[in-house]
Amino acid sequence: MSYPLVKELAADGIPVVVSCRVLKLSRQPYYRWLAVPVADRELDEAYRANALFDAHRDDPEFGHRLLADEARDAGESMSDRTAWRITSANGWWSAFGKKRGKNGKKLAPRCTTISASSPTRKGGPGTCPPRRHRTSCG
Repeated sequence: MSYPLVKELAADGIPVVVSCRVLKLSRQPYYRWLAVPVADRELDEAYRANALFDAHRDDPEFGHRLLADEARDAGESMSDRTAWRITSANGWWSAFGKKRGKNGKKLAPRCTTISASSPTRKGGPGTCPPRRHRTSCG
């Protein structure tokens, strides 16, 4: 967001009109942001994320549902879906949750693009038919 930059330039004496024109911003949203720099929703989400992080730091084996229960006990009310959204966006996974492949890589998805008309190989379902061009399977 470029609004803090416009605010700093205005403090240095550069007119807001010029700064907004150069940065290709509208003035009305800038003045709206200037009146309330942090929205109530963002502030609520920050408090919820803080409560979830405190619970995750205490018990890293908890999943998002138990973290949401801990946050509710701490006074931050939220649904399980909201807790999932915040924890997944920040990467706060359960210590027992995500299965990884070798060297921390994610496991590759299975190929399931076999149509009835294409011949299958010996591997049965989940194997790709031979192709002469690149496909989403590889």
